[in-house]
Amino acid sequence: MSRTVYLNGAWLPEAEAKISVFDRGFLFADAIYEVTGVIDGKLIDYDAHAARLKRSLQALGIPMPVDDGTLLDLHRQIAQRNGITEGLIYLQVSRGAQDRDFLFPDPLEPTFVMFTQAKRILDNPKWNKGISLKTVAEGRWSRRQIKTVQLLYSSFEKMEAHREGYDDVLFVENGHVTEASSANFHIISREGRLITRDLSNALLHGITRGSILDLARRAGLETEERSFTVAEAKAAAEAFITSATSFLIPVVSLDGTNIGDGTVGPVGRRLLDLYIKDRRENGLPIAT
Repeated sequence: MSRTVYLNGAWLPEAEAKISVFDRGFLFADAIYEVTGVIDGKLIDYDAHAARLKRSLQALGIPMPVDDGTLLDLHRQIAQRNGITEGLIYLQVSRGAQDRDFLFPDPLEPTFVMFTQAKRILDNPKWNKGISLKTVAEGRWSRRQIKTVQLLYSSFEKMEAHREGYDDVLFVENGHVTEASSANFHIISREGRLITRDLSNALLHGITRGSILDLARRAGLETEERSFTVAEAKAAAEAFITSATSFLIPVVSLDGTNIGDGTVGPVGRRLLDLYIKDRRENGLPIAT
């Protein structure tokens, strides 16, 4: 069935949704995106995603296309129109369309699009199996805390890793881990501490990252936010990645070296269970 998408104030069948070839999102990757998960008919971590959207747009000087109430209403409407009770809601805001030029008038009228993906988020075989990562040199632009659509390097490196039998890549800069291609990376030390990279321009300020840290602290787990090396990651008891699209996925090997005993560890599994339980109880209902 054709999905209904939202484009600049109109609800359209996906085949009829058209964006200008002069849109700066297409020509310059001059755009921001966000992804909100849906489970049990509830929006997951919605407030945090909406807040990050505003921060990212502000960082690029793109005006927010709608007010807060309208943004929430659009998320609810698009889920209802497409019958999404489990899956993902994507939105993208570009600076707008103009004849191609590195310089742009201020402001342009933003291009605002939303669409859904039906997906069985709660049935992820990688939760029980874990994934393997390959380290690669960091090659993205320096302002990674802004959630832009500049994803070519991440996509290319992940494709190369897949061809070599890995599930994903882990970016490394100046000897220290930044993050995976589209997820934050965390380790559990041999002493039982949850260690994750501290927030800076070097990595995306992940919403699920923050939620997992909060739940870990509430559960009495010691946490530490700092940079760490690949060697420290390989010597960890456990490792995992976090993202809005898959919540928490255990990492069982890095560059062919087992992390821990090479199987899904108990701490990561516990944090995943805590996250799912909490979000099922506290997610924002789509139906009002």
